[in-house]
Amino acid sequence: MAESDLVALPDGALDELASRVGASLQGSADGTGLRVGIACAEFNGGITLRLLNGALDALNGAGTDRRDVTVAWAPGAFELPLVARAFAGAGRVDTVLCLGAVIRGDTGHYDFVAGQCAAGIQQVQLATGVPVVFGVLTTDTLEQALVRSLADESNKGREAALTGIEMVRLLRSGPLS
Repeated sequence: MAESDLVALPDGALDELASRVGASLQGSADGTGLRVGIACAEFNGGITLRLLNGALDALNGAGTDRRDVTVAWAPGAFELPLVARAFAGAGRVDTVLCLGAVIRGDTGHYDFVAGQCAAGIQQVQLATGVPVVFGVLTTDTLEQALVRSLADESNKGREAALTGIEMVRLLRSGPLS
């Protein structure tokens, strides 16, 4: 058995669990009518662009109208939470995707930037109630960042977009809305 088989949610598991509880809620991948803000980091911008392309492809595939997508570029990952807060606080988006790459170097800079970026993004979504997705790669090497931003199903920007859609749909469903 592959390691991924041990950590992945088995097919049908949520349906099986639904019969054992009063309500089992799950978001959908329908992006129709959703407004999306995307906060992108210019630092390591080549990687960010690959993530953004993955996100835009996923949003398009989910039915999100390109006119409902706004992209804002921040200098780096450390600044993404502030851009996310501006998006979420303006009330014009349903979800915010934060995209960028922090690649470990020879100094402790990585630890501060990656950790504070993640904490800030989490803080924004908890304070505003707007799903803010952490689509920032935190890798040890450039090669790892390149692999996680390939133009395929494994692209983490694509994953961030689908997560944003699913979270909006989940929060708007049944007992949560």
